[in-house]
Amino acid sequence: MAAVTLTYSETSKGWPSFYSFIPEKMIGMNNYLYSFKGGKLYRHNTNTVRNNYYGVQYNSTISSIFNTKPLEVKLFKTIYLESDNAWAATYNSDMHNPGGSLLSSYFVQKETDWFSFLRADENTVNFNLRSANGVGDVVSVDSTDPALVILTFNVEVGSIISNRDTVYFGNTPTLGGTVAGHTANTITIDTTIVGGAVPTVGSFICYIKNSVAESHGVRGHYLEFTLTNSDTTPTELFAVKSSMFKSYP
Repeated sequence: MAAVTLTYSETSKGWPSFYSFIPEKMIGMNNYLYSFKGGKLYRHNTNTVRNNYYGVQYNSTISSIFNTKPLEVKLFKTIYLESDNAWAATYNSDMHNPGGSLLSSYFVQKETDWFSFLRADENTVNFNLRSANGVGDVVSVDSTDPALVILTFNVEVGSIISNRDTVYFGNTPTLGGTVAGHTANTITIDTTIVGGAVPTVGSFICYIKNSVAESHGVRGHYLEFTLTNSDTTPTELFAVKSSMFKSYP
């Protein structure tokens, strides 16, 4: 746990507040908060630049959790901020870890809310996500051209696959390459990418779609999130909401 400053209240006979800044001494007097740092006296809540303590600029952060119907697996699709400005966000769940992140620029203002879809980070590899799809065992491999390796199947590839999807093979998934083309029963992949390898005959083939573009959401019993704001001007956050529904296997 990061170091914090705890304050004791004589009135309530308890510890009502904690602060992220670490002064040498602090005291409340005449409706102001004073503190000492490096032998200098500071009066708080009077600087027009917010989140600046002893000459160091900080961010505002808040962490919480969505835990409606905790016994059900849910798919969290969106995040809404009732705020006068957008915040950046990171998030994860018990079934989606590592999770994802959103820049503040990803949010779009709709009426009074700031709205964004939840998505995994770019290059996230998680075979439990809905962006992962299985094809079947490959029956022949033509690797004459490593940039255009043709994988042939006895089953139909399907219409979900698209170029630039990432292909993996084997029981312990190994990176094969990126999709360069496909037909009803074949997938052509580029195995010259960093870490790519030519699949072997009989290997099970699966592919993962772009985790950012697909925006399949975050699946889990709960969703933990942390919001971060780097503004130096006053910003208000009233509520955080998410649209979700029960996930069916």
